[in-house]
Amino acid sequence: MSAQHTDDAPPGLDFWQERRTCFLATPRPDGTPHLVPVGVTYDPETRIARVITSATSKKARNLRAAAPGTVVAVSQAEGRRWCTLEGTAVVKDDPESVADAEQRYAQRYKPPRPNPERVVIEIAVTRAMGTAKPPGW
Repeated sequence: MSAQHTDDAPPGLDFWQERRTCFLATPRPDGTPHLVPVGVTYDPETRIARVITSATSKKARNLRAAAPGTVVAVSQAEGRRWCTLEGTAVVKDDPESVADAEQRYAQRYKPPRPNPERVVIEIAVTRAMGTAKPPGW
């Protein structure tokens, strides 16, 4: 379990703090879905989900080629517990956003390897679905 885990965390929030592989779906330029395993962090106060990746990754390139306001989805499951978060995504490469995302990733997973080409995909979550939704949904 991550450093963020607390025994009294609400069940849906706990689900987004435990170490778990997630999946990110972004649209390719031809409109077909590109689905890849990723690490995701979620901030319930701002309702922002974050994925760190290389600037040259297909997921980052898909989003940079997409129209503003493009909706993506991140999902995770364990047995009968599952949750999908949907929202608009942007790719950020400013040092402050990347450092913040790396810190959040390190709390849920482990410190990420150095990557001077790292960017962060920030998802402004507008919908949560599933049996383990974060609190407030």
